[in-house]
Amino acid sequence: MRYAIVTETYPPEVNGVALTVQGLEHGLRNRGHEVDLIRPRQSQDTAATHEVLVRGASLPRYPGLRFGLPAPQRLAQHWQQRRPDAIYIATEGPLGWSAMRSARRLGIPVASGLHTRFDEYLPDYGAAWLQAAALAWMRRFHNQADVTLVPTQELRQFLQDNGFARPRQLARAVDGRQFDPQQRSAALRAEWGIEGQGLVVIHVGRIAAEKNLGLAVKAFRRIQQQRPKARFVWVGDGPLRERLAYENPDFIFCGIQRGEALARHFASGDLFLFPSRSETFGNVTLESMASGVATVAFNYGAAREHLRSGHNGVAVENDESFIAAAVQLASDEEMRTTLGANASRAMQRLHPEQVVAEFDALLSALANRRRPHAFAAA
Repeated sequence: MRYAIVTETYPPEVNGVALTVQGLEHGLRNRGHEVDLIRPRQSQDTAATHEVLVRGASLPRYPGLRFGLPAPQRLAQHWQQRRPDAIYIATEGPLGWSAMRSARRLGIPVASGLHTRFDEYLPDYGAAWLQAAALAWMRRFHNQADVTLVPTQELRQFLQDNGFARPRQLARAVDGRQFDPQQRSAALRAEWGIEGQGLVVIHVGRIAAEKNLGLAVKAFRRIQQQRPKARFVWVGDGPLRERLAYENPDFIFCGIQRGEALARHFASGDLFLFPSRSETFGNVTLESMASGVATVAFNYGAAREHLRSGHNGVAVENDESFIAAAVQLASDEEMRTTLGANASRAMQRLHPEQVVAEFDALLSALANRRRPHAFAAA
């Protein structure tokens, strides 16, 4: 089969969408398929033989991320010359919209991916009044696809209840060969100034307004009342990093980490705090659990799918419970160890290869049901 994947974010950009798309792309290619990748050009970027690079622009407030500009003529020409059996459009930006229109005109089956609840981000940027319009915009985009892939049953039900025509779950997995408790590093902990059984609270992810980071800071300050030598380690970057560092000079900022370095940072923590309420999924929850780190998160997304409160982590419903769980685990090493070990064992059942196989089967089914005539132009 020949597939095409359209995405407006891709490594070396570090975010859940970019890494998920890369995993699906590599997985399809490992299964013997041809995969064309359409994405924005990044700085000093040279297209590989299987890539189509388009013009892009920096995302406002996120200078490290870009979005693709519309390229309908170029995509139509490319797909007429190298017609894919099916297309996966991972993002709803300008490039994604132009890809959707071109695919419809050519009658090529399309699966879309809903990776980000943009409507839930808006209150954090002072635009809560635009939430209904944003959801309608997303619905219009995804209802043009043959199927919309989502990571959880919770989100699938929400979309179905809100007029999205064909949502379907495609589960997420975590690479247990990379994220493993054995990656714990005494040397790294020493760099952080940790002695003996000292406590490392860790957060991994984008440092941005929509991540509800003030709650993590508040929980850590409560922890310090009992564990004054505890350290808070932040892995990642984002528009709030400078302010957070200025206001909290005792925090340790490690920047963006990748690959084995990221795995070492995860496993070298003792307690992972994930205060975000705006995640569509939250891959870092699975990565923390696979790394054997006790995790506190809100009961939705990845946590609702995989975290069993009191067994392999703690899932909470409100801010007060989040802080209480963080403080309790910070003072109970035995409980942290038990939860982390149970979490690591649970994640060993999630195989990336199985997710790619399901993705492959879905795209293949779309291709086999190829419509004989092109859609009318949108």
